[in-house]
Amino acid sequence: MDSDTVYHFVGIKGSGMSALALILHDKGFKVQGSDITQYTFTQRGLEQAGIKVLPFDEANITEGLTVIAGNSFEDDHPEIKKALAMNLDVYRYHDFLGKLIEGYTSIGVAGAHGKTSTTGLLAHVLSGIAPTSYLIGDGSGKGVPDARFFVFEADEYRRHFLAQHPDYAIMTNIDFDHPDYYTGIEDVFSAFQTLANQVKKGIFAWGDDKELRKLEAKVPVYYYGTNEDDDFRAVNIKRTTSGSQFDVYHHDEFLGTYSVPLFGKHNVLNSLAVIAVSYFEDVDLNEIKKELLSFKGVKRRFTERKLADMTIIDDYAHHPSEINATLDAARQKYPDKQVIAVFQPHTFSRTIALMDDFAKSLSMADKVYLTDIFSSARETKGAVSSADLAKKITKGGEILKVDNMSPLLDYHDAVVVFMGAGDVQKYERAYEDLLSHLSLKNN
Repeated sequence: MDSDTVYHFVGIKGSGMSALALILHDKGFKVQGSDITQYTFTQRGLEQAGIKVLPFDEANITEGLTVIAGNSFEDDHPEIKKALAMNLDVYRYHDFLGKLIEGYTSIGVAGAHGKTSTTGLLAHVLSGIAPTSYLIGDGSGKGVPDARFFVFEADEYRRHFLAQHPDYAIMTNIDFDHPDYYTGIEDVFSAFQTLANQVKKGIFAWGDDKELRKLEAKVPVYYYGTNEDDDFRAVNIKRTTSGSQFDVYHHDEFLGTYSVPLFGKHNVLNSLAVIAVSYFEDVDLNEIKKELLSFKGVKRRFTERKLADMTIIDDYAHHPSEINATLDAARQKYPDKQVIAVFQPHTFSRTIALMDDFAKSLSMADKVYLTDIFSSARETKGAVSSADLAKKITKGGEILKVDNMSPLLDYHDAVVVFMGAGDVQKYERAYEDLLSHLSLKNN
């Protein structure tokens, strides 16, 4: 780390990039970055830290910078291209993160789904007990002086997590995703197997995942779940409208009764993984119990607000397994209310590859609405549309436009769940504006 340079982040509003920028800023380094001018949910933390965010422009690149390049941008991006031509030090995000975690007890959280929620929960719990730096995929990052732990989200896309060699890894699941890169489930497994070979102390893996059960590693693999053959087990699970409670066993050793103000079976499992890691680092389990109770969640994961007589939930879910988890959580918290799903498919390749699974998972809602497919920077068109998915949906499938969200006004005292990894929030805002004006009119 160089205290004389200015670290310039190309794509600083990316969720991992903004978190990394905040960590360096906390550690006393000079930080700035560039990105699109459109507002994103990660930007608030950068503004509060006083980090300068510039519009993309090759004129931003000057002598004295160290450039950290976001993974959404290739080497032909004007800023990256200029930095390389000037022989500045240029690091890819994942490579820089791999260097940053050295010297700490590092815990990487990997998985096709559940990374951000689990990373956020682990960071919250450990931060309440010992100095902990963390990088969460919702744009949250903190660099703590003399930290004991470094908790970070390990991203499997394009095998980026192979730039990291953590002490511990939590692996929440292996599932086929990112069909623009991975050829199938075997390819995804091979990436996780390579990561397993790089872990230094131990791996904590979900026991119900048949792919994770195939892992071979030089370090112990501890399985967590709800079955007899799991090393860490949650039993006597009670799911209520205020959260979940469960007993935890490590083999035959009773580790206590834990409560979390979280919803959905997946959050019981995420909590179990956090308890398992803490157990092996000799953290006081009574402290863990206390910290779990005060967790408020992470950004864009089951984020709720009330407006008029409606409950509006915002969630990043963009894969069938994530949709299942989010709708399961909504059913747990609001068992007596109608649940309406508004889903923005994310990328053409994912929509084609998983279309039948999307239709099945969305059927957990009482009624389903779709938006047009969100195209990514890497994938701007494809031979599929939301109308193709709509044909497979039995409970609705009407396609909403941002300038006409009025079909949602037919619902009262219900729950509307907006899901997607693109810009689904603009639909959410349009609906909220409509609902607000209607409420004012009625009052």
